[in-house]
Amino acid sequence: MGAIKKPESVKLVVGFLYRDPDVLREAMNNLCRYFGKIDFESPKLEFSYTTYYRNEMGDGLKRLFVSFEKLINPESAYKTKLTTNAIEKKLSLNGKRRINIDPGYIDMAKLVLFSTKDYAHRVLAGRGIFAEVTLFYKDGRYNPWPWTYPDYKTEEYTEIFNSIRNIYKDRNVKCT
Repeated sequence: MGAIKKPESVKLVVGFLYRDPDVLREAMNNLCRYFGKIDFESPKLEFSYTTYYRNEMGDGLKRLFVSFEKLINPESAYKTKLTTNAIEKKLSLNGKRRINIDPGYIDMAKLVLFSTKDYAHRVLAGRGIFAEVTLFYKDGRYNPWPWTYPDYKTEEYTEIFNSIRNIYKDRNVKCT
């Protein structure tokens, strides 16, 4: 029988889909009030991988990723999705989202994303929120699974997540 251990803290990562930079700024300010300082911000990327968001959010979407300095407990990390959903709702206009906020976390082995949608490769984390291991770390980089979203399979995204992992790794170096 294996010994139960306290899990290592993990690095909160948030992805945004947006059109209006002012809405992005407001969302980021809201998140900072909940989760503290941002320690990584990706370049703003064009997002054209799906038309899923078109009816609600329009065309010309951008993608941005951030990570937060303060580490979080993976056992309660799913609650970040409850927070981001509330922020999305607060920033909505006429019942339509103006920003999509997708939280997850990075540890040394994987990128986990949270969703309100169940599927065969997702498990219930709590309170109607599902967790998905979107990428796994092997051979010095993040790698996709068959279910990984197409944009998360790109070299551009992989470099972003590797950079965030390096921040996490450097912070977790144990002294001997």
